[in-house]
Amino acid sequence: MEKRTGTVIISVEDREQAPQLNAVISRHADIILCRMGYPRLSRNSIITLLLEGTTDQIGALTGQLGLLGGIEVKSALLKPRNDDE
Repeated sequence: MEKRTGTVIISVEDREQAPQLNAVISRHADIILCRMGYPRLSRNSIITLLLEGTTDQIGALTGQLGLLGGIEVKSALLKPRNDDE
């Protein structure tokens, strides 16, 4: 299956979900190229992930994150690149 590059933005409203959130991210470490966090005490913290994986792999990650309470997830994928052009 073809790999895609994309990003996932995670808004963490409930900091008590951090252990579960980190466990999900760790399970999908093989598709994560970069992780950047912006902790904020007065508002939701933000985590951004840069990914490279199949749509199934990326969907599994975002789906598992979306099941966590107090977490909002948005993703964007780039179109596959045709190296022949």
